[in-house]
Amino acid sequence: MTLDPVQTLRQLVAIPSVNPMGRPVSESEPLESRLTEHLEGLFDAIGLVHERQPVEPRRDNLIARLDGEVPPEHGGALVLFEAHQDTVPVEGMTIEPFSPVIRQGRLYGRGSCDVKGGMTAMLVALARLAHRRPPGRPTIVMACTVNEEHGFTGATVLTELWKSPSGGIIPRRPDAAVVAEPTGLDVVVAHKGTVRWRCHARGRAAHSARPEQGENAIYKMARALPRIERYAGEVVGGLASHPLCGSPTLSVGTIRGGLSVNTVPDRCTIEIDRRLLPGEDLDQAWQHAVDRVAGEEEAGSRLEHERPFIRALALGDEANGPLGARLAPLAKEVAGRGSLIGVPFGTDAAFFAAAGVPSVVFGPGSIQQAHTEDEWLPLEELEQAAEVLYRFGCAGLTPNAE
Repeated sequence: MTLDPVQTLRQLVAIPSVNPMGRPVSESEPLESRLTEHLEGLFDAIGLVHERQPVEPRRDNLIARLDGEVPPEHGGALVLFEAHQDTVPVEGMTIEPFSPVIRQGRLYGRGSCDVKGGMTAMLVALARLAHRRPPGRPTIVMACTVNEEHGFTGATVLTELWKSPSGGIIPRRPDAAVVAEPTGLDVVVAHKGTVRWRCHARGRAAHSARPEQGENAIYKMARALPRIERYAGEVVGGLASHPLCGSPTLSVGTIRGGLSVNTVPDRCTIEIDRRLLPGEDLDQAWQHAVDRVAGEEEAGSRLEHERPFIRALALGDEANGPLGARLAPLAKEVAGRGSLIGVPFGTDAAFFAAAGVPSVVFGPGSIQQAHTEDEWLPLEELEQAAEVLYRFGCAGLTPNAE
C-alpha cells in the first residue's frame, strides 16, 4: 500500500504523545503509547516486520524493517531512518493542539513540525519503497523512538541493538542513519550538544515580619546571577569555535524560590543550559562553569551545583561527509535546498554517531516553528521530503566493513 502524506500527518498529530519533561505522571497518562499502537497498525498495513523495544514504563521504541535486495545478513547495506514519537507540552498554545487544521498550505498542530512531519515523510517513503521494491535498494530499518525531548533515552537504548547484535531486527551496526528533524530540507551534518544542571542558593527560613532573623536565598541568587551572566557573555563564547556551529553558549533558563510571600525563602534554584561544540567534553564544560563561577563568589554566597540532569552529545562532521554528499544532491533536485549545514540544537543523531554510525539530520519544516504556540508545517515541504527520502532509499549504499 501507499500512504497519503497529508492524511497520515493529520492522524499522527491528532494522537497526543506529550513528553512529561521530568514531571510526575499518572498511570492513566498515555505518554507515547497511543502513537506507538497507531504506528504498529501502519507498519502492519505496509507489510513490515516490526518489534517493540521497552525503554521506560509505557514508553517503547518501535522498530520496523523493509528488506533490501540483498539483506544485511548476506552482505547488503543497512540504513536507519529515525524519528522520535514525543512532543513538547501544549501549555500556552493558541490553537487546538490535537485537532489538525490546514490553512494556506500549512498543517497546524502540536508535533506537526517537531517531528511528526519528518516521521510522516519517512513513513510515506518507506511505504512507497515497500510497494515498488526498486532494484538495488538497501535494507531500511525505521525506528520510532521515545523521550527525545527530555533525555534522549530512546535513542540511547536503540544503540544497544547493534552494540551487542543478536541477529534481531537490526542484525548489525547500520551503515548510515538519517534522523528526522525540521531542517528546511537542508542536510545537517553537525550540531551542538547540551549539558543542563540545577544550581541552588541556600538560606534560612523565617517569618516575613522578622526578615532579619532569616537568610533570603533569593537575594543570594540575585547576587550570583550577574557573575553567571558575565561568564556566559565574556568567557564561554571565546572557549572554542566550529566552522558550522559557531561558538558555545550558556544561559539561565528557569528560576524558582520561596514557599509564600510571608516567608523568607531558604532556597532558590536556577537551571543552566550550556551548549557545546563538537569535540567539547560534557563533564569538562560543566566543571569549567562551576569552577569559574565559584571563583568569583562573595563571602557567604556559595552556590551548590548538582550533577547534570541532561547530557546530550554534539554531532561532528568528521564521519558523515559521504552520507551528506549522497543525500544533499537529492534534496537539491527535488526542492532546490540541500545545503550541508550546522545547527545549534541537539538531536538523536549524535548518539548514533557516537555508536559508530555515520549520521545526518534531515526533514521538512523550520526549527523556528518547533515548540511554538501555533506550531505548523508547510505541506509542500512534507511532500518534497518524502520524495527525497524515497529517492535516497532507491539508491545503493556501500556496506560498512565489519
